[in-house]
Amino acid sequence: MAEFDNIIYQKNDRIATVTINRPDRRNAIDPKTSYELHTAWTDFRDDPDLWVGILTGAGDKAFSAGADLVAMSRAMAGEADAAPVPPAPFGGITRGFQCWKPMIAAINGYCLAGGLEMALCCDIRVAAEHAQFGVPEVTRAIIPGAGGTQRLPRALPLGIALELLVTGGRFDAQWALRCGLVNHVVPADQVMPKALEIAGAICRNGPLAVRAAKESALRGREMPIEQGLNLEDMLQQRLLRSDDAREGPLAFAQKRTPEYKGR
Repeated sequence: MAEFDNIIYQKNDRIATVTINRPDRRNAIDPKTSYELHTAWTDFRDDPDLWVGILTGAGDKAFSAGADLVAMSRAMAGEADAAPVPPAPFGGITRGFQCWKPMIAAINGYCLAGGLEMALCCDIRVAAEHAQFGVPEVTRAIIPGAGGTQRLPRALPLGIALELLVTGGRFDAQWALRCGLVNHVVPADQVMPKALEIAGAICRNGPLAVRAAKESALRGREMPIEQGLNLEDMLQQRLLRSDDAREGPLAFAQKRTPEYKGR
């Protein structure tokens, strides 16, 4: 496994934790950090022993404040000691990254611009009470170009999403909870414990079924209902041929905890 300078990548049982480790820069993403994130997320996606991923930021000030604009401008200018601009922003998870394993964002402070765009790529979001959110790109004469204009209107009612996109305004964790953007708001010291609690609950389930449920929900929401139902049936039929699908009912009948293998 690669050595990392700007992130911490940990594997514990079935759970992978990816921590952006630039607290002095509010965990802003420079090109090197983006490459490291991409390496970690690709490893998570491809490792059959990892079932759930958690993304967070080091310290208690920021999940991520988005792109490190100073580093990005140096890279774009072609300065010799600057890291090259990565082919996909923010670790590659905002575009062209297909992963049916559940991903959880543990948001422990500022979650702005590309930080929010990364959080929107996660399936479940846990926020600290002091977390602050926003997509302020228009205040810098650009747009949220890492999926923000597409994912935010899918996560919020269109009018609310558009107001945020065109004003660049911020909102707090309780507002995010009321609007359904985050699943849980907890005290700062409970963000990671809550994320790990959710990850543990997921890991007690059949991993193939969990991935099929995510795939069916995400792919199906872009389809007409009948096509979505056909997708659901196809995934269910595939699951029924798995060892895990036999183990689940057998464990229930024998009154014991199932031992899922992901096959």
